[in-house]
Amino acid sequence: MRILVVGGSGFLGGELVRQAAAGGHVVAATYLSNPGPAALAEWRPLDLRDRTAVSDLIGDVGPDVVVNAAYRQSDWQTTATGAAHVAAASTGRRLVHVSSDAIFSGAAVTYAEDQVPDPVYAYGAAKAAAETAVQAIDPGAVIARTSLIIGDGGSPHERLVHSLAGGAPGILFTDAVRCVVSVRDLAAALLELADSDRAGIHHVAGADAVSRHELGCLIAQRDGLDPARLTPGLCADVGFTGPRDVRLDCTLTQRHLKTRLRGAREFVAADAG
Repeated sequence: MRILVVGGSGFLGGELVRQAAAGGHVVAATYLSNPGPAALAEWRPLDLRDRTAVSDLIGDVGPDVVVNAAYRQSDWQTTATGAAHVAAASTGRRLVHVSSDAIFSGAAVTYAEDQVPDPVYAYGAAKAAAETAVQAIDPGAVIARTSLIIGDGGSPHERLVHSLAGGAPGILFTDAVRCVVSVRDLAAALLELADSDRAGIHHVAGADAVSRHELGCLIAQRDGLDPARLTPGLCADVGFTGPRDVRLDCTLTQRHLKTRLRGAREFVAADAG
């Protein structure tokens, strides 16, 4: 199978490239600034804001499957409009679009796959708009909503934990809760969905709901750092008004997956071993 990973140079995209190549697939991947390892994929530069460039690249690569893992939190054109460009150019191909729990406000705390998005900040609104565009253009596409992604020390949250444990100023919220997912589990689940006949919304996140502070302590323990150096705090302490407690209910999707979506308390400890 020929797979194109859009956003292949990102944290999740890189793991998708690695797993797809290890699975014997022919892999192409896009990047905005820096390509990944040449041994794993054919790397192609791409700016998702350029509709013609997106269409030309997908037509030239000729993939069987397109996985869109690209986003920029501060850029509506990349996150929302870019997703529409990918969907339009992928007509007739298998499309998996990666979305986020950022589309929810947290008012309901636990969110099933059929709940209507109610974003409360710009990035969440962009991801919700991307979902709407993808569903309208390609009803057969998979829209995979996920949560905070960590693993192997390469994620922004893991880097933050190391910085704070090293004495940098800042707090980790005790009231910002997510169903944190392992990048390995997430990539495996996305590739499994790509190779299935599933369509529509799927929740693909971890089994545990943990706060940013608890997660930080788990990472610190794994990496031999002192969890006591991580200062707990509340969202209100720094004026954060975004979603707080958002938990994706992945029960339905997990029934259709061979990949087990582990909770952070399990997979962080496993990584330590």
